[in-house]
Amino acid sequence: MNIDFSRIEPYIPFMLEGIWVTLLFTLLSLIFGLIWGTCLTLMKISTIKPLRWFADFYTSIFRGTPLLLQLFIIYFSTPQLLQYDISPLMAGVLAFGLNSSAYISEIMRAGINAIDKGQREAAMSLGVNYSTMMLFVILPQAFKNILPALVNEMITLLKESSLVSVIGVQELLRRANIVTSQIYVTFEPLIFTGIIYYVIVMILAILARLLERRMRVSEA
Repeated sequence: MNIDFSRIEPYIPFMLEGIWVTLLFTLLSLIFGLIWGTCLTLMKISTIKPLRWFADFYTSIFRGTPLLLQLFIIYFSTPQLLQYDISPLMAGVLAFGLNSSAYISEIMRAGINAIDKGQREAAMSLGVNYSTMMLFVILPQAFKNILPALVNEMITLLKESSLVSVIGVQELLRRANIVTSQIYVTFEPLIFTGIIYYVIVMILAILARLLERRMRVSEA
């Protein structure tokens, strides 16, 4: 077996720089997806039927088509349709954020529906308006219930961020491919990149467990 990790040593700093690109991309996509997903959730539980129809249709579109197709449409079609030369990173954040919001909206809707109806009735009996009730009573409790699912969505975003390498974003996998093309070996750069992904995911999982534990303690 011709395996020699010393061959990639000069390129390790270059590959490690991709960590910050990957983390930035994941964070921006998650924030965008969380904000827009929350809006979609409020539409889905709204009493206004057109809003519910729009939110359900939106979710069906982004859950029913491949993420890579959505990425290609945003990146390659935006210059044609809007005469705007969108950057690869922005296209990736938009595609992943729009896609993630569809899943987050379903997660949040389930979390809100799991809250006892007595919470809403108590808030209404005290004269709390709907927006205040949702913002300060319902959503904080729902967030505690859906935290594990949100962490899982963040981990999924992190791993799927490798897809943006196909449009030129120099994240971890793209940098590994660049190293591969320069030293003409594939195993070592890809395994090294896989280890980095694994370590990041494990760190996120540990932090999520600590946060869940702290939230349980605060409730006790």
